[in-house]
Amino acid sequence: MRLQFLTVVATLFTAMTLTALGQATAPVTPESLVTAAKRAAGRDYAGTFLRICVAPDNLGPPRPPPSVTPAARTVPDRATWYAQPYKVFDNLYFVGTKIHSAWALTTSEGIIVIDTLFDYAIESEMVEGMTKLGLEPRNIKYVLISHAHGDHDQGAALLQSRYGAKVVMGAADWEATLQRPAAALGGVPKRDVAVGPEGLKITVGDTTVDVIATPGHSPGTSSFVFPVKDGGRTLMVAYSGGTAFNFPRSAANFVIYRDSARKMGEAAKAAGATVLMTNHTEFDGAYDRARIAQLPRPPGEKHPYETDTATVQRYFEMTGACAEAQRLSLE
Repeated sequence: MRLQFLTVVATLFTAMTLTALGQATAPVTPESLVTAAKRAAGRDYAGTFLRICVAPDNLGPPRPPPSVTPAARTVPDRATWYAQPYKVFDNLYFVGTKIHSAWALTTSEGIIVIDTLFDYAIESEMVEGMTKLGLEPRNIKYVLISHAHGDHDQGAALLQSRYGAKVVMGAADWEATLQRPAAALGGVPKRDVAVGPEGLKITVGDTTVDVIATPGHSPGTSSFVFPVKDGGRTLMVAYSGGTAFNFPRSAANFVIYRDSARKMGEAAKAAGATVLMTNHTEFDGAYDRARIAQLPRPPGEKHPYETDTATVQRYFEMTGACAEAQRLSLE
């Protein structure tokens, strides 16, 4: 009887060991990475998961290169994009559109602006929006550009020329920006602060923004980590500077994106970030959260943007896994 028992135990142990070894050596595939990304996304980032893992923008035919001839200025129906400005945190104000985010971060010695929208929205959303919120645009010290695409940078030249704000942008994106014709929509800002691979810190008064080089979405994409105040509490924000896979479809480009996602995840973890923001409202629900933040909160209820460190980490795990899945699919 004892011999039979020992035989059964040995058989079970061998089976478990072989199973564990089989699991440990299971190959990583695009399918397994997509599954991991879906798990990381959960319900919090389901839309982003679909956008970059299931139907990435660069899956179709390559887009034609942009024309060197400035396009005629067209302004979409205001009802499709205009949003009221909102105070979202004690020191952070939403001055974006329904589609694209822009923020005014107030400090003890001036304002730091994050992203600047299309040219048609800069006056009504940012200049007038800040004024409506009791902020003085002339106090803007820095304009941080997440990446040099028109929906985020066309207002930079105006804020620079009118208010003397310094424009901060990734070095590679500065190179692309300065090649634009003078007649480009929104104009062309003069080169100010360039973000290299090592990143940099921008300090105004009592507030420091950690600017992190995260190339991928564009060659010079930058992401940000900074503090916000909520009723006397300080929360850390991880602001992802580029999300969609709109770059040329190559393994090398997906590696760059993947490594930047990991880098930003590490920075967010080190800072203890519990707030995740991006520059498109579809990815972080900015327009909805900004409005929800206007409602009264009972004692103990979290801010509508506040999650926890694990939830913020899952965003970067998801984006990194999606990029790696696309890379492997090209092999």
